[in-house]
Amino acid sequence: MKNIKETTEKIYGKYPETVLQFGEGNFLRAFADWMIDLANENGSFKGSIVLCQPIAQGLTEKINTQNGLYTLAMRGIKDGKATEEIRKITSVSRCINPYEDYQALKDLAKSKDLKVIISNTTEAGIAYKQGDKLTDTPPSSFPAKITAFLYERFKAFNGDEKAGLLFLPVELIDRNGDKLKEIVLKYAAEWKLPQDFIRWVNTANKFTNTLVDRIVTGYPKDQLDYFAQKLGYQDDIIVTSEIFNLWVIEGKKEWADILPIHKTKANVMWVDDVTPYKMRKVRILNGGHTSTVPAAWLAGHNIVLDFINDPVFKKYLDILLFEEVIPTLPLPKDELENFANAVKDRFSNPYIKHKLLDISLNCCSKFNARCLPSLLQYHKQTGKLPKLLTFSLAAFIKFYDGKQEENGFFAIRKDATKYQIKDSPEVINFMAKAWQNKNTVAKAVLSNKDFWGGKDLTLIPELEKQVQDYLNEMACTDIKTIISRITK
Repeated sequence: MKNIKETTEKIYGKYPETVLQFGEGNFLRAFADWMIDLANENGSFKGSIVLCQPIAQGLTEKINTQNGLYTLAMRGIKDGKATEEIRKITSVSRCINPYEDYQALKDLAKSKDLKVIISNTTEAGIAYKQGDKLTDTPPSSFPAKITAFLYERFKAFNGDEKAGLLFLPVELIDRNGDKLKEIVLKYAAEWKLPQDFIRWVNTANKFTNTLVDRIVTGYPKDQLDYFAQKLGYQDDIIVTSEIFNLWVIEGKKEWADILPIHKTKANVMWVDDVTPYKMRKVRILNGGHTSTVPAAWLAGHNIVLDFINDPVFKKYLDILLFEEVIPTLPLPKDELENFANAVKDRFSNPYIKHKLLDISLNCCSKFNARCLPSLLQYHKQTGKLPKLLTFSLAAFIKFYDGKQEENGFFAIRKDATKYQIKDSPEVINFMAKAWQNKNTVAKAVLSNKDFWGGKDLTLIPELEKQVQDYLNEMACTDIKTIISRITK
């Protein structure tokens, strides 16, 4: 069977190399590069993408072997139906491995065509690393690479303000653009680079803070025959994702036209403050997962699709999101409800088998970040405890009702399935000790300030009693029976 490069014209990859992308992996190829391809298609943009491998191991050889061409298969629920959308991405010009050819990256710094830098170097990527030097080829940390790259550009254009770049980092940390700029300036000072350069970084370059949202399921190794037959060609770097997409970018509105992906069907928003949108995602999407998964697992479900197809849990999630979480969020109600409905569609995606035990990893810190703020805000606004968020707190504690064994911390659910609970040693050790007295476990967990950002949750009226009552009920009553009673 022919390869994609033998069957596909590279329509947009011949455009000027306007975008440099640090990160050649699945996420950006299924997200940002798809959006750029759409902008090239509708004529609002005419630029190609140079991919740059951010670490020593990567996909450079495979990408260049296929001439930068690859397929994106987007699959999910659309208009109430399971849908698969296929698109060939032709906007990638080439991929650079700076660990083998650092000069190619330095040469790109001198390009008049370059306007934008996109990055996805993992949460740990935007971090300072002591010992990186300007003379390294390349420096090891991503911010150090950017500092060296910008200094090369500054020299090439004699500090011309028009040579500044737009930065769109998508790493999943708070204020990702601000943090990147902060570390770049730290390296500039440490390396004793000229004050004119530091001023140029500050005034000529545009660092945005962003929030991204799309589940990218990656290389479909178990379905290669299906896709080869469907497409009629072989693609060694095909990538799969859900249909839903969202990119929220905090920056000046006029910057948007530098990379006009907002003029496509992609869901791109330029905003003054990304914070409420991040809160929306964390509380509704991530919180929807974390507040449901322990109870759903204990009730006998194994993947997200199982619980969303269960009428008891479907009602549970509806009430939790629409009546307990959404009223606590600072965005228009219709926006929040539309987002929540999209989340439910995403949970119903038949193409994604998202394991509940995978989501349960480090559930303690996740509950604190994703669910507890909604519970506390609901109580603050109403003076009452939200029934389902309170129950979800009890279910989270029940999920940790296990024992330390030689090869891990394990528990057994009512259908006799043995499961491993994965969390930090501190959490595991505490939970094992707390469950030694089942009658006081709620008090022990809720009063542990290390779990709850310094808060003692037993000080919230009735919370300890309600959580302990739920735990006592779970010991002798099926979880779905309890939920059905609560949601009447």
